[in-house]
Amino acid sequence: MPPLALSDDEFRALAEAVTALAGDFLAGLDDRPTFSATSAVDTAAFDLSVEEAGLGLAVLRDLETITAHVRAPTGRRVPYVVGSGDPVGALGDLYASVLNQNVTAWRSAPAAVAVERAVVAWLGEVIGCSGFAGTFTSGGSLGNLMALAMARETRAPANEAGAQPGAVYASDEVHMSIPKAVATLGLGRANLRLIPTDANFRIDVSALEAAIARDREAGMRRIALIGSAGTVMTGAVDPLATLADVARRNDLWFHVDGAYGAPAAIAAPEKFAGIAEADSVSLDAHKWLYQPLDCSILLVRDVEVARRAFSYSAEYVQTTTADPIEGFTFFDQTIELSRRFRALKLWLSIRYHGLAAFRDAIAENLAQAQALAGLIEADPSLELLAPVELSAVCFRWSNGDDDALNELNEAILREVNQAGRAWLSNASVRGAVGLRACITNHRTTEEDIRAIVDEVLSAASRVGARSARPQAAP
Repeated sequence: MPPLALSDDEFRALAEAVTALAGDFLAGLDDRPTFSATSAVDTAAFDLSVEEAGLGLAVLRDLETITAHVRAPTGRRVPYVVGSGDPVGALGDLYASVLNQNVTAWRSAPAAVAVERAVVAWLGEVIGCSGFAGTFTSGGSLGNLMALAMARETRAPANEAGAQPGAVYASDEVHMSIPKAVATLGLGRANLRLIPTDANFRIDVSALEAAIARDREAGMRRIALIGSAGTVMTGAVDPLATLADVARRNDLWFHVDGAYGAPAAIAAPEKFAGIAEADSVSLDAHKWLYQPLDCSILLVRDVEVARRAFSYSAEYVQTTTADPIEGFTFFDQTIELSRRFRALKLWLSIRYHGLAAFRDAIAENLAQAQALAGLIEADPSLELLAPVELSAVCFRWSNGDDDALNELNEAILREVNQAGRAWLSNASVRGAVGLRACITNHRTTEEDIRAIVDEVLSAASRVGARSARPQAAP
């Protein structure tokens, strides 16, 4: 046999052993610490020399060791904006890797291309953007970069002669991937206009229009307007319909960064009125559609714009057919050439569970966020730091000296996470430091929501007790 080949029996034994370990992990998930007590010393154990001789099935011990040092996706894993990893999608990932299709063009991966195009159409329809085309990407950062590349190519073509400065408008709550994209594309971060937000953390439209007017009067080239469909800190949704009108009147490409929030349009479409007016929309299925990483989508209204931005074909990839299906290529409408079969996990997951199950899961997360906000408001020692629009809940312990609250809440967060039962992230809301839960987890229950508050109150008690403890004399 060739050096790396496995017999059928060997593969089946290995696959069964791996799935058995995965099954054990899921079966015992709720008993695991959400935030493992792992240090740099622990992970140094993986800094091994390469083996000349293979270990065979004994290598599975490595998986068990790795599992001991993960952030387990329990129902109380609610930091940042992180999905929970539907096991059906994980099996889709396994099968996609076995098939090993390079989803560049129909001729390279006919079934995979057909599946990806179908899932893109599904997603466009269910979030209110019927008729949009698009591609799967590694994440919202790549989707936002590609969207701005398309915007640049329509307003300030740069593919041949090079990039020129151009103004891009977004709120000061915009995701960190946008300044990165503006820099990468040569538009210049100095030309990213970060517009202040209102009391609800939504872009101030009057300030936006004033900034556009100033650039127009100064003769500044204007490229794009970005609306947030769920800001990463507070979950605020910009007034998308109003922004679409501003973009049209000022000849700006209108991109909606919906990496976090846009999937919630399945359950709460009224929160996203105007999203259908966008030129492009990014959304992450590995966030609020609960899929394993990586699984993100960029939707675009006019696929010809994508081709204009990204098409550059060498002789070795030229197609020999005029058939619109068999001649279809992804590589001329995306940055990527080699592309894994990302769509299969979402296809399998949606087909297995049905769309209604996803709608119900998202609606449940929205309700859980409101329930958490209610528990916080009912406790006199806690306070909300921002309105709860989607599923991000920013709050803090507030029973103390105002000057010391930021430091106290940092200590409470460390205490909560070190205890391991829940994993929260930090919140920084207009100078106030607190804690943040972002519920994009299909495993989260009402009990988990109560446990989060209990963990915070318990941690605050321990931190307070330590701070009040008399210091030993030197």
